[in-house]
Parts: sequence; C-alpha cells; structure tokens
Amino acid sequence: MQFTGRGRRKLSRLAGDARGDLYPHSLQFYLQPPTENISLVEFENFAVDRLKLLKLVENLGVSYVKNSTEYKQKLEAELRRLKFPYRALVEDDYEARRKDHISHFILRLAYCQSEDLRRWFIQQEMDLFRYRFNQLNDQLVEKFLEYVNLAYDATGAAEKASIADKLINSTSGLNMAKVEEMEFYKVPFCDAVDLVRVRRVYFHGGYAYVPHQDIITIVLNNYRTKLSKALALTARSLPVVQADERLQPLLSHLSHAYVGPDYNIQKNTGKISLEQIDALSVKSFPLCMRQLHKALRDNHHLRHGGRMQYGLFLKGIGLTLEQALQFWKSEFIKGKVDADKFDKGYAYSIRHNYGKEGKRTDYTPFSCMKIILSNPPGQGDYHGCPFRHSDPELLKQKLQAYKIPSAGIGQILDLVKGMHYQLACQKYFELTHNVSDIGWSLNHPNQYFIESQQLLSGIKEIKKEQKQLENSQPKHSSQKSLNPATATTSTSLNHIEEMELEGLDDCFTED
Repeated sequence: MQFTGRGRRKLSRLAGDARGDLYPHSLQFYLQPPTENISLVEFENFAVDRLKLLKLVENLGVSYVKNSTEYKQKLEAELRRLKFPYRALVEDDYEARRKDHISHFILRLAYCQSEDLRRWFIQQEMDLFRYRFNQLNDQLVEKFLEYVNLAYDATGAAEKASIADKLINSTSGLNMAKVEEMEFYKVPFCDAVDLVRVRRVYFHGGYAYVPHQDIITIVLNNYRTKLSKALALTARSLPVVQADERLQPLLSHLSHAYVGPDYNIQKNTGKISLEQIDALSVKSFPLCMRQLHKALRDNHHLRHGGRMQYGLFLKGIGLTLEQALQFWKSEFIKGKVDADKFDKGYAYSIRHNYGKEGKRTDYTPFSCMKIILSNPPGQGDYHGCPFRHSDPELLKQKLQAYKIPSAGIGQILDLVKGMHYQLACQKYFELTHNVSDIGWSLNHPNQYFIESQQLLSGIKEIKKEQKQLENSQPKHSSQKSLNPATATTSTSLNHIEEMELEGLDDCFTED
C-alpha cells in the first residue's frame, strides 16, 4: 500500500535517531503525508492501535483532570503498550514515530466523512497533542516552535525587567520571582486573540507577552486550524481513495470499528430461560435493550431495525433458535400478527439470524459504535442508542422513571452533551449497580450484560460507592485501556460485516 503526496519538504533534525530526517521529533503537526509502501496488514494494525489510543484519550479526558498525575500516568502507559512515542528525547523510537505519523493519516481518511466524526477526531488529537507538548522542556519547546514555523521572539532580560510589574498584574499566579525565572514570548495579536480576550496576558504595541505556561494555547489553536483544513481537503479527495477496493471496506468500518469479542451465542447457548427476560431487562440490560424490550412488551411489535438490534442481543446472551422463535411469536400474536402470518413473514428472518437460512452466516450482536453510528431511528422506531438518538428532555424523563438520582441524571446529561455516549451508558451502569471505579471501558451491549451478571452473582467484586451520590463529584470509571474480555484484537475489523448485513436487512424489510 502506497501513500502518495507532494514533495516532502526538508525537515531540520531536532532529536531522535539516525533516521531523524524522516521523523525528527516525537511531536508534529502532520503537515506532510507519508510516502512509503506499507502492507494492508500494517495499515490495519496501525489504524486500530491509534483508534484504541484516541478512545482512551477520550475516556481519560472525562474521568480525570487533564494533565493530572493519574491522567498522565495512564496515558503514558497506553502509549508505551501500543508502541507510540511517549517521550520527546527517547533516542530509539523511530518505529514509534513512524507508526504515529502513518496511523494519524489513516484515521484522517476514516474520520473526515462527516462533521461529527471530524469534530471527535480533532478533539482527541488535540488532547493527545496537549499531553505530548507538555512533556517537552523549554529547549525543546523553542526548537519545536521553530520546526513548525511558530518561532516567536523570547523577551530579553532587560525588557522583561522593565515591564515586570505589568506582567504580574496581567497574568494570574505570577510574582516577581516567577517572572524572573519564566520565559515570555512576544506573540502577534492575531495569534493570541484567545488569551487577550480573557485578559490572561499583557498586551502592548501589537504584541501579547505570553508566558511559557500559556504558549500551548497558541500552539493548539494553530494545530486545530491546520488539522481542520486538512480534514476538509481529505474529505474532498476521499472518493478517489475509496475507489481502491482494498481500502474501501477498511475505511468504511474504521469510523465505527469494534475490535473486541463478538459475543457469539456458542459461548452462552441455553443459559437463560424466557421467563427470566423481563427481570433481566430491568437489572442487567443496557438502556438501549431495556428500551426495546419495553417497546416490544407494550406494542407487541418492533420494526425491522429494532428486531435486528434486539434479536441479535438476545442471541448473544444465550437465547437458542427455538427460544427465539417462541419468544417473538408469543409476543407478536398478542398484537396484529396472527400465527400464520408470523410463520410466513417473520420466522425466516429469525432463522436467518442464527445462520440457518440464506448464506448460513452466523450473525453477531451489534457493538455500541455500530448502534451509535449506523441506521438512526425514525418515527415509530425504538432501536439505536438512547444517549445518542433521544431528545435530552425525553432521556431525562426516562431516567427519572427508572429511579436514577437527580445528581446522576445530571452527570449523564453532561456526558451526552459532550457526545460521550458510551461513557454516559457506563455511568448508567454505575448508578443502577451502585458501584464506582468499575475498571473497564464499555464497548458492547452484551459486555454490559455479562459484567452486570458477574457483579450481581458475586463472580466479580467492584468497589461500592463510598458517598451519597448527591454529595459526590462527577467521577467516571478509571477507564483502563481494555478489560481482559476485550483484549482480543480482530484483525479483520469485521470487514465482512457490511456484506452480511445486506442480506440480513433484506430479511427484515417487512414491518
């Protein structure tokens, strides 16, 4: 696989190994695309690893104070584990820098396809960049600014002494000792608008005097602008890339890729009875499946999107084919569908789910990302992710009906507002199970069910809440990078999933 791009400009070497001409620094703006040949396997592995990294960045960002000790420790550990650059002065990390460079451009291709995807990608890349920049010492900061053509003049000792009182008065947290030891940069007004607007810097003669601790704001704004423009340009050229039949399936699935276990029924067959489903829906179903179950019981019918999502979930938690046929038939005949119509119009699709009809494909339950990003619900539908697709006020009413404390509802709605839908579901798990610090990241509805059952049965113990929810600060899980159940990496990115679903959709077209 070859990345093509215009002529690579010559880069000055800052730090690194003998191949520093290609990757002279562990930090960059990703201005030049890679031009080397890589295999499809490496292409896929790089993309999946960076996706894992960015998802961890997102989780840590809402679980810890950014740049706190715990935040930095967990992010560095993940950078080490996935073999990405984690320290600017490491001499032998050429391969890590190469992987960082290439994987960034691969995800650009996957995440330039919609405004939501672009917004998510920019936010996580910005947070990752902020962490890396803060690891640089003063000397490397100056060299990096020069490297990316942001070489601002440092204020001389004499000039700094002459305006020391103004610097102290205009910048919070400074005293004379700090002013004397801290580096200040003269930044043109147009580059420091955000800092001037909030009155955090001294401004004189068209220049803002920015302390070293705040130069990150200038750099991040510049990076965001460049990355946003780059994504827009990538989106325009995407049709050319998608014409490559080798890349198109990979790029189509990367933006909502799930690389954990598939929760196939073979591991759980026959573990639940039909009589247990109502009780399980209350105590162990994620909100999306609880919503579908309630709609089915109330209306005695689900449209095809709901049947696909809920039917495969039930299959994954252990419902056999015979149980599934009995479950759906007994419910549908309570409504407007008689037994004969069910046998002719719906039974085939259920058998198709279980690989007994059509292509004999054994379909797997939908992951969170697939539910969030695929097939949004319309009028009369109940599928999808309630945290993503429900009106916030309706979601609030639903959570109140399920006896979620008001403080917990506020935390969930804050996560929803920040578009952290899986973390909102994870907070829902914590609140309904009265636990905190659960130590795993939620990626799949069936994972939610299994973790709930293990907790309720005593197989797994999780730290109980120490304080009343109303008095607690918003604290989300520690978000370890992957729990043991999701450690297995799929090398195919479920790239046959779309072909499978085409056939499955056909089987569910009747409402």
